[in-house]
Amino acid sequence: MDNAIHGGQAIVDSLQLHGVSRAYVVPGESYLSVLDGLYNTEIQTVVCRHEAACTYMADAHGKFTGTPGIAMVTRGPGAAQAYTGVHTAWQDGVPLILFVGLIPVSDRNRESFQEFDLNQWFSSQCKRVLILDEVSRASEIVAKAFHAALEGRPGPVVVGLPEDIIRQEFHGQLHPVIPVAEGGVDDDRLNSILNALSNAAKPLVFAGGQNWTAEASKQLTQFAEANHLPVIHDWRASDRVAFDSPANAGYLGYGRSDECAALIEAADVLLTLGTVLGDVASDGYRLRQSFEKPNYIVNLDTSLRGHSGSVTEHIVASPISFIKALSRASLPSSESRNAWFKHCHQQQRKDCDLSKKESESVGAGQLYADMTQVIREVAALLPADAVYSFGAGNHCLWAQRYLPTHTFPSQLSTRNGAMGYSLPAGIVAALESPERLSVVVTGDGEFMMNEAELSTSIRYQAPVLIILMDNQQFGTIRQHQEANYPDRVSGTQLHNPDFAALANAFGAHGIRVDNDRDIKMSVAEAMQVVTKERKSVLLHVITDPGKLVP
Repeated sequence: MDNAIHGGQAIVDSLQLHGVSRAYVVPGESYLSVLDGLYNTEIQTVVCRHEAACTYMADAHGKFTGTPGIAMVTRGPGAAQAYTGVHTAWQDGVPLILFVGLIPVSDRNRESFQEFDLNQWFSSQCKRVLILDEVSRASEIVAKAFHAALEGRPGPVVVGLPEDIIRQEFHGQLHPVIPVAEGGVDDDRLNSILNALSNAAKPLVFAGGQNWTAEASKQLTQFAEANHLPVIHDWRASDRVAFDSPANAGYLGYGRSDECAALIEAADVLLTLGTVLGDVASDGYRLRQSFEKPNYIVNLDTSLRGHSGSVTEHIVASPISFIKALSRASLPSSESRNAWFKHCHQQQRKDCDLSKKESESVGAGQLYADMTQVIREVAALLPADAVYSFGAGNHCLWAQRYLPTHTFPSQLSTRNGAMGYSLPAGIVAALESPERLSVVVTGDGEFMMNEAELSTSIRYQAPVLIILMDNQQFGTIRQHQEANYPDRVSGTQLHNPDFAALANAFGAHGIRVDNDRDIKMSVAEAMQVVTKERKSVLLHVITDPGKLVP
């Protein structure tokens, strides 16, 4: 580079070189040089209200786009509050890069203001921790962070930026992008899997994880439908095959039906794409644990971290490259496979059928509004390409089971049970694809962990439709409490504000629904405001505290 720039500018220029269009930040004096570099750049700086929300947004960006989400926070307390988002990306296998401003190098090991050890804090929950100690390596560090976040099983990378180093002049060249291998499928291994599927009476595909694209999802759907191959989804990954596709066999994990659990046990061949049969999907290492049952696994992670059960064959490839090869083949017709295919989809249709769900609200809907009816009315008005986000809590069961996913990506959630995720993720969807409707399903406890990000939605014109289930409790914990300590409710009850009024105070449009009669009208109003006026809407649904599941 002809003209000297400071290290912070070199970081920003390198981000641009890697195609970054948006960075999620909570500002701090420790990385002012990077903020200065963002001043006149094409990268949009989205200023968040909390570091956890900042890293949640970066995680949602990674899930939604397949490219690393960028978060920036300051040292000490800032890094501590960002940790939960890093843990989320680590357990979900999501590409994310967290930049953390650090104390000056000369202040190290002196218990200086906000000093901490970046390596000790984050090394167990990310793929790499990189610390910039020479300004000449600023661009190289960015390139290595991107490569580490994307190679193999994707995941978070944490980059430390000492404030004195990034202020220094940078005279080097920008480091080029380091290519990431997608893996490959040789003919022998592909034929081995095709033969296993062809000879199986009850084959099943288990799909999830990262390294997917809309095209890969479409190719899998077409192959599965043409060859009568049912696809069951990993938890919080129900958008790989369309909701109404005859190949859709439902999902595993918390809230799954007994029929779906029975499918993975009954399958005589299981082909796992992009994910592994881990703790949640296997019901705590109980489903499909027999080593006699064949499991073919397609995953870029050579270690198969988190997998339980047998491994018949492991193909080191991404779903993208494997499905591309698979889609060129076909399976011979089989009456037994055809019958199994229909049976699997029937179970999914039965599980997600809203038409026969009647209101169970107290007093014929006079005291509370029925969440199932709310979701039914919302689903009836949704565009086919709507995007849904939800975090953790019993309210997620309604979203997971009933909201139709027709295209990839259309479901953003967490697999580590992180609360406060739904609204930040919904904002990301609205920013990345403003032409699609972003629907946030949340609960009173979950929403209040990051409710301040509603102001972020307003400021950056990222309208979302928020469906807030208010039962004045941490419902999931209450459910466990009732199972283990019946009739001894303790430490799970909440006192809530008027959420509709709170939304109005932020500049959004709040609607309170506390009876069944008003549901249809209120949902219609909400859809009108969010789609026509392009304004965030919060639908405050007062529900029966005793009704914890659909």
